[in-house]
Amino acid sequence: MSALRTEEFIVNMGPHHPSTHGVCRLMLTMDGEKIVAIEPYIGYLHRSLEKICENRTYHQCIPILDRFEYVTAMSCNYTFALAAEKLAQVEVPERAEYLRVIMLELNRIASHLIFFGTTAMDLGALTPFLYALRERELIMDLFEMTCGQRLTYNYIRIGGVSKDIPAEFVPKCREAIKIIDGKVDEYMALLNGNPIWKARTIGVGYLSPELAVAYGVSGPVLRASGVKYDIRRDDPYSIYDRFDFEIPCRENGDVFDRYMLRLDEIKQSIRIIEQALDGLPEGEIKGKVSLKFKPPAGEVYSRVENSRGELGVYILSDGSDKPVRVKTRGGSYSQLQALPHFGAGGLIADLVAIFASLDIIMPEVDR
Repeated sequence: MSALRTEEFIVNMGPHHPSTHGVCRLMLTMDGEKIVAIEPYIGYLHRSLEKICENRTYHQCIPILDRFEYVTAMSCNYTFALAAEKLAQVEVPERAEYLRVIMLELNRIASHLIFFGTTAMDLGALTPFLYALRERELIMDLFEMTCGQRLTYNYIRIGGVSKDIPAEFVPKCREAIKIIDGKVDEYMALLNGNPIWKARTIGVGYLSPELAVAYGVSGPVLRASGVKYDIRRDDPYSIYDRFDFEIPCRENGDVFDRYMLRLDEIKQSIRIIEQALDGLPEGEIKGKVSLKFKPPAGEVYSRVENSRGELGVYILSDGSDKPVRVKTRGGSYSQLQALPHFGAGGLIADLVAIFASLDIIMPEVDR
């Protein structure tokens, strides 16, 4: 009796599938319920942000970059400002550097909370999503009291920041991170012993360190595969070299480790914020930068450790008040590029978990 053979068929997952976190289309080649191949299709959200920046002044580029990766918009503001400051040798006041670190780490926590909530919801658990939004609101309130915005901030500017923090910020911030620190332990207690959660995440979606490095994967996804690389420590920027913090790293490279690593990072971000609040100096919040900012001719690349990996901005200047060329790099693109090489072989339900664990945000891909 001959073995039963089935014919392969195509299934489109997205671009409107809720688990693709935006307009991403994954064309799946299926053999029954098993995924044989994955082919990502991108471009549904292309907005030409880089070209728009080339037709704006340097100051006008800051709010444009807010939209590049809006879940962690502070990092986008900062990366462009850092590149412009390198180009023009702008000196940033010490208080501004401390405020920048505080805002960057608060935004990292907010991003990881969104990851935690949406990943759990993709796998069928609604309660963690509601919990994550509850804690994220504490951070959004801090941003709102500082710059008036809750998503696209336009706060970090070339030379410093746009506004100083109000008097009530520091006690409110200390209270918020204390609450979040305790809630992270609750998150782990809620999910880590759940047999369904363990079956859906442990050993699912293994990404080897060799494959991760080959495809330029960075950030939490890289560190969950055992590669201990963090730009804040390995290529320091701002004043990160003044703070004592650990670089979380895990070995298994599966969905569970990618989830746990981000919860580990929340703990370390809280540690950095506490030190920054303790050492926050008085002084100016912005250096001397002309409204007609014209850096000298040249080129520069700046990069930071964003919540989704390496976030970079390349600027080519001809000495005018507008950049000749702007090129951005987001971590999501490399993660999506590697997906076909380690995401196949399981079921569609496994792919939903794998895709969620990569924390891909499509504006960072279709830029």
